[in-house]
Amino acid sequence: MTGAAGRSEIAPAVTSLQGLGVEGLRQAWRMRLGGAPPRVRSADLLRRLLAERLQVAAFGADPELDRRLRALALGYARRKAAPKLRPVLKPGAVLTREFAGETHRVEVLADGFAYDGRTWRSLSQIARAIAGSRWNGPKFFGLRQG
Repeated sequence: MTGAAGRSEIAPAVTSLQGLGVEGLRQAWRMRLGGAPPRVRSADLLRRLLAERLQVAAFGADPELDRRLRALALGYARRKAAPKLRPVLKPGAVLTREFAGETHRVEVLADGFAYDGRTWRSLSQIARAIAGSRWNGPKFFGLRQG
């Protein structure tokens, strides 16, 4: 799933993972990526891992993100507090949020975000437009915990 064809297939591929249980996600992993999936019991974690791998296959890996993930893994391996990571959003990535029964998709652009036929400067502006109240944009779209 590389190149232009892979990029057009990524959103439906990631969306198709919603609602799958652990076994369904493991089967999807084997079918789409080959090999054995990680031994995790959380459907949510496995879904996120699979979605990330599909996006890396379509868009390529980010060396800075790879370095940060290795540091995070090393911190867990040593049982130390893991470094806090901020998500790196690359142009072409799509953020999806279900709110009030509707699914909202935001595309990351080089100079902002595309949502509802408009270009926005921040995720917080989009979150406010969707929710009708002030929100931290990254938190609204699940990029931050808390």
